[in-house]
Amino acid sequence: MENNIPFFDLSRQHENIKEAVFAALHTVCGQTAFSGGPFVDAFEKDFSSTCKTKHAIGVNSGTSALHLTMLALGIGKDDEVIIPANTFIATAWAPSYVEATPVFADCRPDTWNIDPLSIEGKLTARTKAVIGVHLYGQPFDIDAVKSVCAKHGIFFVEDCAQAHGAQYKGIPVGGFGEIGCFSFYPGKNLGAYGEGGAVVTNNEAYDTHIRKLRNHASQVRYYHDELGFNMRMDGFQAAILSVKLKFLQTWNTTRKKIAARYREGITNHTITVQYQPEWAESVYHLFVVTTADREGFIEYLKSHGIGSGLHYPVPCHLQKAYRDLGYKEGDLPNAEYLAKHCVSLPMFPEMEEHEVSRVIDVVNTYSK
Repeated sequence: MENNIPFFDLSRQHENIKEAVFAALHTVCGQTAFSGGPFVDAFEKDFSSTCKTKHAIGVNSGTSALHLTMLALGIGKDDEVIIPANTFIATAWAPSYVEATPVFADCRPDTWNIDPLSIEGKLTARTKAVIGVHLYGQPFDIDAVKSVCAKHGIFFVEDCAQAHGAQYKGIPVGGFGEIGCFSFYPGKNLGAYGEGGAVVTNNEAYDTHIRKLRNHASQVRYYHDELGFNMRMDGFQAAILSVKLKFLQTWNTTRKKIAARYREGITNHTITVQYQPEWAESVYHLFVVTTADREGFIEYLKSHGIGSGLHYPVPCHLQKAYRDLGYKEGDLPNAEYLAKHCVSLPMFPEMEEHEVSRVIDVVNTYSK
């Protein structure tokens, strides 16, 4: 009997790098540099170089990166921030944490990324920013969204939580707007052994402010200039991320090869894949497809020993947490269609060739 193919298997990656990881942790222990410190500084330098930005600030999660971004941009009560409805909820939490209102835009029906035309329709006098999400590791149409923001004098923020190393027109994502936000949740293309995140920017003032905010709003110990937070990155996570950053390009290249095999090999007309424009170089954090009978498709995969995931089954505007905003089903049809029909196929760099082939074969033999 053939072995099951998991949707994701982090243990394979750990086996390949564990000696380097344990050595890095031993070094951190030897220097007792557990909170912030030289290992965070070193990772920040290397990560900013990867993103081709002037600054990178390590924090304790991608959610915190988004939260601190809102504060650094001066966004607060009575302001509005436009975000795509089809994203992980953390994107929406960011404006909510600062008492601003998330305003949900629809996605394009082909790329599944935020639709610039939908953004235009959501603008009001209270709009202060747009947060675009590079969904599943594929860049959205940065020029189009940035143009809307420039035209209306509002901030442009990139949520890069799924897009470490992705490129838009040959340039790494993260540095196109005022600020870019990354997550290092363990399952990401660049994942910590716990929680972690980063903010990248080319703006000196934002860099200084966010560094202060993450450290109890203190630049001089025991002196606090405003309401601050304990959102520092710890030394262990920084050291591990520095080890893994050396492998990121190789891992991303492997993801692209697996995705290319999926794109070429999956010929089942009942399955639709994410459209990728020529200017978008995805790093395939996820390989998502849509199909009419999602539950039937998932059960079919399961019956053949193939794991799958859902990203995401409920769009943000229909979440119970945002019921008071008054959205209803039908308001954002493309995001709602994606939520009801999306399925994530197995995707991780350590997949073996025969596993990829088997996924393709099983998907192609599925019939509604």
